[in-house]
Order: sequence, then structure tokens, then C-alpha cells
Amino acid sequence: MLGPSKRRTLDRPVTVSLEQLVPDDHFYRYLDAALDLAVVRDWVVERYADHGRPSIDPMVFFKFHLIMFFEGIRSERQLVETASLNVAHRWYLGYHFDEPLPDRSSLSKIRQRLGLAIFRRFFEYVVDLCDEAGLICGRELVADATRVPGNASMDSLVPRLSEVVDDHLEHLFVDGTTAGEPSPDHDRWDLLETCRLDPQRPPSGPYHRISDRKVSRTDPDACAMSLRDGRSVLGYQDHYLVDGGTARIILHAFVTPGDVAETNVLIDQVRRTIFRRKRQPKRVIADAKYASASNIQALETAGIQAYVPLPEWDKSSTRFNHTDFTYDAEQNVYRCPQDEELVPRWFDAKLDQWVYRGRAAMCNACSVKVQCTTSSQGRLLRRSIHAEYLERVQRRHDTPRFKKAMRKRRIWVEGLFAEAKQWHGLHRFRVRGLTAVNVQALLVASGQNLKRWLRTTDWGRRGFPGRAVDALGPLGSSKRRS
Repeated sequence: MLGPSKRRTLDRPVTVSLEQLVPDDHFYRYLDAALDLAVVRDWVVERYADHGRPSIDPMVFFKFHLIMFFEGIRSERQLVETASLNVAHRWYLGYHFDEPLPDRSSLSKIRQRLGLAIFRRFFEYVVDLCDEAGLICGRELVADATRVPGNASMDSLVPRLSEVVDDHLEHLFVDGTTAGEPSPDHDRWDLLETCRLDPQRPPSGPYHRISDRKVSRTDPDACAMSLRDGRSVLGYQDHYLVDGGTARIILHAFVTPGDVAETNVLIDQVRRTIFRRKRQPKRVIADAKYASASNIQALETAGIQAYVPLPEWDKSSTRFNHTDFTYDAEQNVYRCPQDEELVPRWFDAKLDQWVYRGRAAMCNACSVKVQCTTSSQGRLLRRSIHAEYLERVQRRHDTPRFKKAMRKRRIWVEGLFAEAKQWHGLHRFRVRGLTAVNVQALLVASGQNLKRWLRTTDWGRRGFPGRAVDALGPLGSSKRRS
């Protein structure tokens, strides 16, 4: 029979224990037991005063962000709302039903108080756990970068100060800072500071960046860049250096403005990783964007084989290309297909290249000139001062190991970027400023490593974040253990 309508008596007090409500085999119980966050308090003790109002436990802050990562939550406002309603989240944070959770503005203030160094240390702490578990191979390093839109619109771009004011105002705002204030130190080894957007950044050859002329009022560190779908946005590049082992542990994560070329970051990442991990890799695998002569020379000199495809600029030309000329190392000359000499004429210090040129009279009288050059001054060739190392890399291109390395690069790193963007909120930065976006990227990379570390322990595979499970429906929810 039809029973009576349900009476709503939800205002009566109920005594209940969170320990009883959270199952013994729940994911957050295992995470709390496996990951020791007590070390965080030792890292941050100097950032708090000895007196005053007690602060929110920094361990709680990191637990909040681990919940954000594993549940695929986008914003801190949504994080606090979700955690306040979820029994398992409250248990993991250590807050009972009658205890209000910290305000989302407190999480932002704590992030600023801790600073980037603490989040870098947390990332290294997770990598150390992976290393102790034997997940790091150390023989190969795979490098790549992805473009991530920032939290700013192209409409926020305005001309830089030097473009619109007279000499008097330029004198008041020297180097982009108010008169009397110290200007930033651009000579530090810290790449994070040297990659900041400011009018003093050196130009990239003849190309003039948009950021040299314009700056965003919303996020001054974000810069204009193009995405694969053709959109122009303000954003950053997230750089990963990944171990070549099967676990694909991220050894270094770093964010730069979108107009900082990948080639400027590679050597700094490799050196820091070698120093921190005490490993000597045999090879570094990257795409053609990293194939600068200086990068290859630095790697090969250090005893690391560079597996990067070299661009062949003249391959599509119908005229004689660089490979049709023979270099004579003893005489330091090139010989053309007609056995005539091209001698060094001048040195291009900007590109670190010697320029070789044939005699004009010889080239103009040559029977195959139309297949060689249209210049009346003689055929011109360039040779890098790092040519020995470039030729060494070129000889690897046709080997099976090189082709295998190129396939590995696509799988090893691009899959991690896809995971971070689709499941963990890295499809667009939610914070602003170079330091803040580096903090967000480090927390995401730490979570990705943590998933792989947990997979090697008794827990096994974590599965999908909560938001991804909801999107996938029954198929995704059947794979989730929590």
C-alpha cells in the first residue's frame, strides 16, 4: 500500500562519527596513511610569527589541493563547497560536521605566504617518493612543452608605457618601476625571473614580440600566442622533463610566458634535474623546437646524446642544397658539385656561423649556375661553429633507435599533457602571474606523479577524477574505487 508522506525532521541534532561513515577501504583513508604531509610543517615554520592568531594548518592546505586534483575540481570556491558536503573530504581534512571549513580566500592567502619554493619542494618530495619506489629509470630524459591559455583576455592588452608617453614620464618610470623603487635583478640564474615579461628582455633576432610593445592589464606576465586551433590567446608554456622509464615520472615542471622559446629552457631543466637526482642520463629526447646548436653542443659535451630532429631548411628547394657540398676540414673550405672552392668570408656572431662564398666570376661562368644560385655575387653557405655536434646528431636520424625515440616522445609526454588538461584543470590557468601559474602547474605535476606512486603500492590504480567519472557515465564510474 501507499505509505504516508515523508516528514522532514532534519533540524534535530544527531550524534554521528565520521570514522564510522567513511569506509575502511576508501581512497582518502589510504592516501592519508600512505602520504606523510607532516614534513610540510617543518618547511613552513619560518614563514609564521611566534605570536598572534593561530593559522590554518598548512597540512590542511595541501590536502585541499590534493582533493582538488583527484576530484578534477576547477576552482577553490567550488573546492570548499564540495569538501563541505562530502563526508570523505571532511574526514581527510580533519573537520567534523560542526566545524566550518576555511574560507576560499584563506587558501589564496596561504598560497601567497608559502611562496613558490615550498611548492617546488613539495614537488621534489613526491619525486623522491617515486625514486625510493624504484619508478625512476634515469637513463633517458624526454622534454616537451604545451601551451596553456591564461586567465586574461586579448582585449586587456594595452601599449607599454614607453610607446605612449613622453621622455618626462619615461624618466619617472624607469625599467617599468616607479622612481625610487628598486628595479628587478635580471642577472639571476633563476630562469623564472629571467623569463618574466619586461621591456628589458632581449629581442629574438629580427622578430619583435607583441609583448615588447604591449602588456596585459589583467595578467602582465601572460603574452600573446597561437593555439593549434588557430585562436590567439594570452597564456603560458608549461615545460615537462619526464623520465624515460615506464612509469613516466615528471622530474621537472616549469612554466614560462608563451613567447619564451622551448630551446631556452631545456639545458636549465636538464642541469637542475641531474644535480637534484644525482643521475647521469645517456640521452635526451625532444622535438625540433629544442634543436638549437647551443643546446646540442651543451648536451653532447656533457656526454648526453641528443635525440632531436634537425630542421632541413633547404630540403624542398630545387637548387643544390647544403648536402651537395663537401666540406674540407683541413683547408676549411667547401667544394661545390663542380669541385670549385667556397672560402670563409666573414663570421656571423649573432648566429655563431661562418659564412662561405664562392668567387663571383667562377659562379657566373658555371654551366650549372641555374641549379645552384640566382645571386651574381657567388653561392653562399653557412656553417655553425657547432657543426661537429650537429653532424653527429644528423647521423643518428636514420637509425632504428632514433625513430623509436621519436615515437616514444609523443607517447611519454603528450599523454601527460592531455591527462593534465582533460582531468586536472590545466586546460586553462585559473590564477594570474608567473609565480602563481608555476604553483598551479607544480601541484598538477605533483598529483600526476603521486598517482603513479600510489599505483605501485597496495592501492593500485586510482582511476578517473570525480568530474571525469560523471562525464563518462556508467563506464567511467565502474572503474573508480572510491
